[in-house]
Amino acid sequence: METSFLPPSPERTLEGWPDWSILIVDDEQGMLNFLVKTLAPRCHFVMSASSAEDGAQWLRGHHVDLVILDISLPGKSGVAWLKELREQGFTGEVILITAFADLDTAIEALRAGASDFILKPFRVPQILNAVKQCYERSRLRRENFVLRRAVTSAPGRAALVGGSVAMQQLRKSIERVAPVNSTVLLQGESGTGKELVARELHALSSRAGGPFVPVNCAAVSPELIESELFGHAKGAFTGATRARDGLFHYAQGGTLFLDEIAELPLPIQATLLRAIEDLNIRPVGSEQLVPLNLRIVAATNRQLSDEVAAGRFRKDLFFRLQVVDLALPPLREHKDDIAELVAHFMAQLAPSLGVEPLSISEQEMDFLREYDWPGNVRELRNLIERSLILGNLNVSALYPGQTRRPDTNAAPTDLHTLEKMHILSVLESVQGDKTRAAQLLGVSRRTLERRVAEWSMA
Repeated sequence: METSFLPPSPERTLEGWPDWSILIVDDEQGMLNFLVKTLAPRCHFVMSASSAEDGAQWLRGHHVDLVILDISLPGKSGVAWLKELREQGFTGEVILITAFADLDTAIEALRAGASDFILKPFRVPQILNAVKQCYERSRLRRENFVLRRAVTSAPGRAALVGGSVAMQQLRKSIERVAPVNSTVLLQGESGTGKELVARELHALSSRAGGPFVPVNCAAVSPELIESELFGHAKGAFTGATRARDGLFHYAQGGTLFLDEIAELPLPIQATLLRAIEDLNIRPVGSEQLVPLNLRIVAATNRQLSDEVAAGRFRKDLFFRLQVVDLALPPLREHKDDIAELVAHFMAQLAPSLGVEPLSISEQEMDFLREYDWPGNVRELRNLIERSLILGNLNVSALYPGQTRRPDTNAAPTDLHTLEKMHILSVLESVQGDKTRAAQLLGVSRRTLERRVAEWSMA
């Protein structure tokens, strides 16, 4: 593994430049030397590697703010590795560089998640300007963090649609639980509206004037989750050249919503338990305890009791989160709400898309009521949005190969087959792109992968 780095040195950093950790990945030693020489005096901490594999090893053990990445690398290309990084939850800035490029390559790079794209050979001012622009974007993104995440439903707003018994009971539970400061655990399948319920709990609480900070625990890499949640002190680990506040800090005075909490690694579960019990946190590498003034709402699409039995989730944390436990019903258990949900999504989405609401026949509505909705309300919303864009409610997409309305007395295995056919049809329509398919189905990628894995084992 050929890597090198220049450790942080305050006397080297020039005024006005970010104290960033930068990883440079290029197989040309001359380019590596040029970039290190250019950036090391300005950006405080520079690491270099000659392949994507070597760069990945650095990222697994070090904090990195910016990656400068050559497209043409031995083994795995820069664009392919960038796609993997984004899928793994890397949120840092990435500048792609290449000596050979056309418009298609540039578009592919930006779609893969590149912050900027520079052609070789380039001059020093070009790379310095690109780094400065990345830093400014990152700074503004962090400064506006609370503002962007604190958007809440106004108190009294009917955020939950549906008049069924199941939804009426859920509303009553929310109204009863919201004024209490206890931790709340929301359990329900993907797409049932767990974040919507969390926002309603916040909006109806005494903390409504504070921030609502949602975080998807599954979207943050295990190596960074502790720092993201609790923050870190300067020098806490390699590349931590300045202190950073975590999500707990941003949620002070409000509500911290931990979605997909079952995905937290066991060591972080222990740290979270201590934070909830002691009402304080200790940023990574810090000796100072930070008192907490917030409410935690956690959510999962798994049965946490099963996760505890399997040894993947701490029993003591489960009991601590389960002070108040709200179960969100899947859409198949309150299909009486489908007509109201369809009308709600039509009224909500049509103006934003600049189109007229669609007229839905009774037969089409029957189709919607008979479908099993594996992606729940989110899948229904996505269907309405696609239908508005296309100009017709294509319910046949829910039942591939069916030319007539399915038999409502069909055996459960038939319904499972229809669900499988629909999911496979969506996967085929996006050329096997599981991330895109999951978005269209209204489920998480992990849920989709579990479904496909279950079929392969059947």
